Amino acid sequence: MFVRRYKGSPDTHIIQFENGKVKRHGRGLSFFYMPLTTVLMEVPMVSQDVPFVFTETTVDHQEVALQGVMTYRITDPLLMTASHDFTIGHSSKMARGDGQEKLTMRLVNAIQGTARTVIAEMTLEQALAEAANLSVIVTEAVSGHHALHDAGIMVEALHFSSVRAMPEIQKALQTDYRERLQKQADDAIYARRASAIENERELKQRELATDVEIEQRRVELVNTQVRNKLAEAEADAKAERMKLEPYGEVEPQVLIGLALKDWAGHEGSIGNLTITPDMLSGLAGWMNSTSAAKPDGISDEHQPK
Repeated sequence: MFVRRYKGSPDTHIIQFENGKVKRHGRGLSFFYMPLTTVLMEVPMVSQDVPFVFTETTVDHQEVALQGVMTYRITDPLLMTASHDFTIGHSSKMARGDGQEKLTMRLVNAIQGTARTVIAEMTLEQALAEAANLSVIVTEAVSGHHALHDAGIMVEALHFSSVRAMPEIQKALQTDYRERLQKQADDAIYARRASAIENERELKQRELATDVEIEQRRVELVNTQVRNKLAEAEADAKAERMKLEPYGEVEPQVLIGLALKDWAGHEGSIGNLTITPDMLSGLAGWMNSTSAAKPDGISDEHQPK
């Protein structure tokens, strides 16, 4: 056919070359053209993702595998077609040029070159620990890459989804990390046990202090009771002494008489009475001495009754 119709889509920028010159270009164009004298190029204008995987070496000579995705967008399609071939077929409208493959390779090389510079100044542990910062650094460096900017490419985002050491190193790091975690767990258990022992010791000390205080109060109570009993005994003894003191000046015979009087006042009942010879001898001696002491001419019958 000598004439064909092209119908574009809004997500691509179509460029029509005729006789080596740009005849028309734009997004979503539809037009008729002559295949024999026309070359068509489609440049995607939407954001696209470029996955990447590569290995770099750290400053301590350890290999690190980096995997991620970069998102970019073409901002100047005419400038892009000046260095990349986005030609499509007239019948199938499939890509015939290698522009997309070369662009992807170019972007991956830019990422890898920038990442190599950054990783070369890091140790293995730093590279593994600073994956997020690594994404920021590489994104800023790639965004300012002159070759990409001159080709009409804008980097929108770059993310490292994985930063890993080699399998054997990764296993060693995992073992070391696992041992550190186990040590932290053991330290936590030891600290918890030590705290429990310390708490138990403090509790026993408080219990002992309480027991000592109770015993001290008990001693004070016993001492007070003893003092009170001694004071009561002294008071009773003093009262008894004061009660008996007048009887100390009375003759024994009078005391006996008072006793007999007290006995008679209690109905004269005696359960047991023991009279010893000494008591009889003393009583008889007292009676004799009393009779001898009477004045002359006064008989017993004249004594006051």
